[in-house]
Amino acid sequence: MTTVPRSGEDLFALAPVMPVVVLENAEDAVPVARALVAGGLPGIEITLRTPAALDAIERIAKEVPEAAVGAGTVVTAEQAEAATKAGARFLVSPGCTPDLARAMTDTGLPTLPGVATVSEAMTLLDLGLTALKFFPAEASGGARFLKSLGGPLPQVRFCPTGGITLQSAPDYLALPNVGCVGGSWLTPTDLVAGARWDDIMALAREAAALRS
Repeated sequence: MTTVPRSGEDLFALAPVMPVVVLENAEDAVPVARALVAGGLPGIEITLRTPAALDAIERIAKEVPEAAVGAGTVVTAEQAEAATKAGARFLVSPGCTPDLARAMTDTGLPTLPGVATVSEAMTLLDLGLTALKFFPAEASGGARFLKSLGGPLPQVRFCPTGGITLQSAPDYLALPNVGCVGGSWLTPTDLVAGARWDDIMALAREAAALRS
């Protein structure tokens, strides 16, 4: 079994890349999770963008104990509560208000609340949150932007997500204030629809090797 994350920093320690997974069919959840874990990526973010998401989280939590499955695209307190009940081990939001941050932390789960500006990061820092998601990464200034935050906000570390690829990920991972990156390239629709689990595992192995 994988180590159960207790904090955002624990999430950073799982692997250099956190798969960001959108599933239309909950029946794909377990084989996708097993392929990602076998490839060396135990931390898996299932986005709450589809009706199948909560069911997918519940299935992975029950059937793939070696995975640390979390819920992404959390935008309401109700979603945070529902994801927690489904078995999520962490919560991720694309952006964050103080009220949502409190609702997420009130679940007792590790969180990666999303920010895109210095002011947003400072607002969450005032709440005691130092592990954050940077989204949308490429559209919001990319690795150069995050590098510039290292001086004024050295206590904050990020999981940049959005537009990152296998080729661009090393630029982010080289920064001391980046704990991991979020990757949606690991579970493309055609591979999931075609049940090409070995191909997903191969992509995961490539990503896991980025910090070897």
